[in-house]
Amino acid sequence: MTARILVVDDIPANVKLLEARLLAEYFDVLTADNGYDALAICERTQVDLILLDVMMPGIDGFEVCERLKENPRTAHIPVVMVTALDQPSDRVRGLKAGADDFLTKPVNDLQLMSRVKSLVRLKTLTDELRVRAATAEAIGVETGLGAAIGDEPGAVLLVDGRASSQERIVRALKPIADVTCMSDPQAALFDAAEHPFELVIVNANFSDFDPLRLCSQLRSLERTRFLPILLIAEQGDDDMIVRALDLGVTDYLMRPVDANELLARSLTQIRRKRYNDRLRASVKQTIELAVTDGLTGLHNRRYLDSHLKLLIDRSVARGRQMSICMTDIDRFKLINDTYGHDVGDAVLREFANRLRTAVRGADLACRYGGEEFVLLMPDTSAETAAAVAERLRITIEEEPFRLSAGGVPLKVTASIGIASLLPQGDAPDTLLKRADNALYEAKRAGRNRVVAAAA
Repeated sequence: MTARILVVDDIPANVKLLEARLLAEYFDVLTADNGYDALAICERTQVDLILLDVMMPGIDGFEVCERLKENPRTAHIPVVMVTALDQPSDRVRGLKAGADDFLTKPVNDLQLMSRVKSLVRLKTLTDELRVRAATAEAIGVETGLGAAIGDEPGAVLLVDGRASSQERIVRALKPIADVTCMSDPQAALFDAAEHPFELVIVNANFSDFDPLRLCSQLRSLERTRFLPILLIAEQGDDDMIVRALDLGVTDYLMRPVDANELLARSLTQIRRKRYNDRLRASVKQTIELAVTDGLTGLHNRRYLDSHLKLLIDRSVARGRQMSICMTDIDRFKLINDTYGHDVGDAVLREFANRLRTAVRGADLACRYGGEEFVLLMPDTSAETAAAVAERLRITIEEEPFRLSAGGVPLKVTASIGIASLLPQGDAPDTLLKRADNALYEAKRAGRNRVVAAAA
């Protein structure tokens, strides 16, 4: 995982310490020694996460955070406040200012790195949605994201093994949420999948059940994959927190729970969930007709042309790798000539379905035209792209296409060409041409294979 992290602290020794920890994990690190410089850096440079000291001359960290969150250009950047202050009131103030987390000095290395990686993963998903929304606007489709998020009570599922703590948490959240309480983790998993909750709070107080298993299951299910999870753990149980954040838990609290901090963190998660839900829904609804291929349901050439340029520009600006693969169904004309165009269309639909199952969540599959498809893979090296392409090739080849009940199974294979973004950048047409040339080489070499373009 790579990201650009801004460290803001007026004490050089603190900056050097955090910088060394982050560089050891291969993050790109920027530094600032005051709030004004931090704001200026965020205005002119792409930043993925900010580690922000609170006590600084000029403007303090609270004000810096408020300004960042008020600015549409920087509001989406996660902010972790790092400070010697350890009072619950200070944490609540930071969260109300818009901070995504609040770490107390001296910072625990494992918690710091797990929190950084967790927030970077979250921002990667949000960035992808924002880029797709920008693509929709670029082709003239209104996304309608300017409306207020809304402050109606949130739908919260509390999974807690003790009635006494359930009562305290329900009472604390009453101003902002309608809380459903459950003591059975497995029943709670099914309930979370069946109802539109906006936050799940898991209290790690079960004597006969590992709460992280529930967190892992929530992240594995399609219907709960993006549902925020707030874990309540025992004071000092750092190992559980680290494992939880690695599993995708969104936030955590330590017992004894401060009611104000619980309320502030829960409200932050509910609002973020609503924002991301709106972003996903608006992107899906507004571009569906304009940029979706009617036969396969994948994005079409029109969307690809706009989105590819945005992805290339973003990759070049951040110094990140990017790859694309172009795939073509082998001897597709023979299928059409032998079985008819209705069978050919069914093959294209099934091919698209297998393409969806073989690619990763951040990748984007498009129908390029006819029997050709393009897969965009941001933050992906040539080696990883080759592995993804080979997995796709096997997915197509290993199981015959059964297009109707009782129908004759068809053996279908695909040839795939890969091209990766040059360090100095690429024009979209040039990148596509190199992938197309690699695809031609795969066809010429006998089909049903993956060929990478020369660097």
